[in-house]
Amino acid sequence: MNLTFRDLSMVNDQENSTRLDFTAAVSGAGVMGSGIAGQCAASNVQVILNDISPQACERGLHQIKSRLDRQLASNRISQLAFDRQLACINLSTDGSGFDEVHIAIEAIVENPQIKQQVLRELEGKLNDRAILASNTSTISIEYLASALKRPENFCGLHFFNPVSQMKLVEVVRGTHSSDACIDLCVEFAKRLGKVPVVVRDCPGFLVNRLLFPYFHGFDLLVKAGVSYQRIDRVMTDFGWPMGPAYLADVIGMDVMVSADTVLCQGYPERMSYQEPSVFERLYEKRCLGQKTGKGFYTHLNSQHTRGAIEPNPEVIEQLYDTSGLTSTQADISDLNILERMMLPMCTEALLCLKEGVVSTASDIDLAVNLGLGFPTVHTGLMHYLDALTQRGLWNVLEPYQHLGPLYHLTD
Repeated sequence: MNLTFRDLSMVNDQENSTRLDFTAAVSGAGVMGSGIAGQCAASNVQVILNDISPQACERGLHQIKSRLDRQLASNRISQLAFDRQLACINLSTDGSGFDEVHIAIEAIVENPQIKQQVLRELEGKLNDRAILASNTSTISIEYLASALKRPENFCGLHFFNPVSQMKLVEVVRGTHSSDACIDLCVEFAKRLGKVPVVVRDCPGFLVNRLLFPYFHGFDLLVKAGVSYQRIDRVMTDFGWPMGPAYLADVIGMDVMVSADTVLCQGYPERMSYQEPSVFERLYEKRCLGQKTGKGFYTHLNSQHTRGAIEPNPEVIEQLYDTSGLTSTQADISDLNILERMMLPMCTEALLCLKEGVVSTASDIDLAVNLGLGFPTVHTGLMHYLDALTQRGLWNVLEPYQHLGPLYHLTD
């Protein structure tokens, strides 16, 4: 029998009334795991933070406490709230207490085989009614579920980094995920103050499946000789919070290449590269972005999103024939850059709707707005697509057909 909401007791406190009283466990005390555990604590959810060693658990707790210290110092939380949140967190290296939680979330390294092994071990520690979820951003839920005895109690629960700031959570329905499992995860996300969007399992789920065609457009522009600083400027002028080169630096080239590989394998006819991507070339040079202090840009402080000071000259030398750069750029207008960046995202969004990855166009707008920071001035991706359709979508796409399948409409 699956866990249902009727199995959860109700709780009252001075800040919240009549709420579902979840208890949770998080396996993996790294950046994402500690972020999820910290969000649980911030929402008055008792949580067990689990990792393989006491030192790993303490590092995770230190990350949570550091964020709380900053909030306390800036008067964003009281000492009472500080103490209460820390009291919600219990550390574990052996999974003790997992048999009493309502939901356990795996948040370890993005490796399919290791995730399968850890999920199998976690399932053995949970009670038969508990929900098990993976925070994977790209790995097939169907693949991960194949290692489990109770796949109906399993789904994806993809939080975005940084967890404390990003509102979106993708609730990923696998083939065997029960309605009760999905419903509980939706309510759990809401309990944590997040906005859940239910998506069907597919490579990249929804947000990454839409983001990486956008990065493909960027790759083609750079290979055509357009400077990435100019592309960033055009896209921030459009309203994106940061341009694609800067965003890649924030994500990290190692993560970019890993996620891109999943998308290329999942959709080889549309997303494969004819030659190594610009992200692979930076990865090979160990220019990973903020985490190494240099990527497309150099960074004063790898921990701060706005730490870029100037373009990385090593990258410019690596990616461009600088002698022909100016003349090449003159042949491509700012409008061309904008359309070449946005059209792959639009055609993929139409495919996601056609395939039933999400139920409605508004789900796409919600996910892209909250997960990617789509420019609010344009309302949402599907609204932007509606504006293109009024011009005649085929007519907009036609000049770019030669660039590949991402610039084609599928029947």
